[in-house]
Amino acid sequence: MSAATTEQRRFATLLAPATVIVVAGLVLPLLLMARYSLNRFEPGQFMVEALTFGNYVKIISDPYYRRIAVTTVTMAFTATAICLVVGFPVASAIARAPARWKTALLLLVILPLFVGNAVRAAGWMVALGQKGLLNWILLRLGIVSEPAAFMYTWGAVCAGIVSVNLPYVVLTLQSVLEGTEKSAVDAAQSLGATPFTTWRLVTLPLAMPGVVAAGLLSFILAMNAYATPVLLGGPTFQMMAPSVADQVLQQSNWPLGAALAFTLTAITLILTATVSFTLARTHAGA
Repeated sequence: MSAATTEQRRFATLLAPATVIVVAGLVLPLLLMARYSLNRFEPGQFMVEALTFGNYVKIISDPYYRRIAVTTVTMAFTATAICLVVGFPVASAIARAPARWKTALLLLVILPLFVGNAVRAAGWMVALGQKGLLNWILLRLGIVSEPAAFMYTWGAVCAGIVSVNLPYVVLTLQSVLEGTEKSAVDAAQSLGATPFTTWRLVTLPLAMPGVVAAGLLSFILAMNAYATPVLLGGPTFQMMAPSVADQVLQQSNWPLGAALAFTLTAITLILTATVSFTLARTHAGA
């Protein structure tokens, strides 16, 4: 037996446990859900065995579900853009901070991750409520004469999603900016480049892999957000993940819920792949 064959068998043996776990915990449930999505829902009968694409046709043709899809994608892009704009300078400051401060700054970024999304959303509910902190400040400053309605709005959901995703974006960008050559920045500045020109022509291109990774991570998390839209958006604000849960848990319509879940997955994968491919081509052409 050749050394190459022995090495391949050893590699396969090491990979086998992880493969079994992935297949049992991810692939098989997805296949089961795919089968459910092709069934028909009959009130009082839970599910009727069938092979129909009627659930997918309903999602595509029904304006209600199209509106939910548009809201979800718009929210994901908006939250991702805000996270990148806010997170980049924060990550840059942490990456360039003195060693004695860096650990403390990273800890401040990581601390929110110890709190669950539902708890953070509850905090936003306290801050944005009719008698919340934000209204109290606005009333004290005389900016408004009566409490404003911040809760159960598009902006409240966006703020909640940004607060959840921002630490991930900052940590991803910081790790990339940490590895960029400071000498290139110093060289650009020594040649007379302004700080903005240095950032645009040197720092940003060097950090682009991190920007893409952070943006895709934020986009995926926002597309699949559940607790934040439910708590901050209320019953009238609909995104796709809460709609999946509503069909399965409240309506007991497993076929439509499974079809919505696969539609959400497909939209996320297609948009993620499209953005990745476009940015990769743009970056390579530059």
